[in-house]
Amino acid sequence: MPPGPFPGGGPKRPFGSRRPYIPPTPQLRKNERIRVLEVRVIGHDGKQIGVLPTREALRLAQVQGLDLIEVSAAARPPVCKIADYGKYMYEMGKKQKDHKTHASKFKEVKFRPRIEQHDYMTKLRHVEEFLYHGDKVKLTLFFKGREMEHKDLGFETMKRAINDLIHIGTPDQPPRMFGRNITTTLSPLPPNKRKWKYSLREGNAEPGQGHEHGGSHDESEDDGSDVPDSQRPKPKAPASAAAPLPKAADVAATPPKPPVSIDPPPGA
Repeated sequence: MPPGPFPGGGPKRPFGSRRPYIPPTPQLRKNERIRVLEVRVIGHDGKQIGVLPTREALRLAQVQGLDLIEVSAAARPPVCKIADYGKYMYEMGKKQKDHKTHASKFKEVKFRPRIEQHDYMTKLRHVEEFLYHGDKVKLTLFFKGREMEHKDLGFETMKRAINDLIHIGTPDQPPRMFGRNITTTLSPLPPNKRKWKYSLREGNAEPGQGHEHGGSHDESEDDGSDVPDSQRPKPKAPASAAAPLPKAADVAATPPKPPVSIDPPPGA
């Protein structure tokens, strides 16, 4: 072996470097690698065939053009399934990817002791959205300068926020004072108990806004859609409508009126 750059000979990696860790890929034993005498066999359609000698189970899989896969080595006898090895490993990897748990994130929303109502509602909507998606939220209220003289106002604001979010989250501990900050942490409720209240989402419209064109529909109002045309009253002509024009024959048969004299009466 040729001498390396370090005493002892042989090529060596630089100091402090490490090989990247590659996790081992889980492999299942199949076909001839199964060394036990007998196995419990599951058919390709998912039905149990029963306990068979390993050679007979392998022959049954080869007749169908499939593999004998050991799916549970800890069982006694081991459980094997007749399936296509490549397709089975692909489906297993897909299931593991789909069943990964959602890693909850940690969010933080900051308040002020004298926060305005509009800003307060905006922050509540943000907290509600974080909690609805399963994230923990840290509520922080910080003081500046002489605001430290009104600590009770800060605690009231924090308690108010906790009570306004009780429909979607629960506090892990009561609000506590750390330096110039009052903090607490909210954890989301179970998914089946979370509800939208301040953020309008699909299926969560405010009262009186259930129709797209505005206004609520009163079922007691009858628009006459179920009444047949023969029983409906005929519409009356408005009073300001013009009179119908006379026909040409009536105009020709009417004698002309004598001319009106415009001479002044005698003795005038």
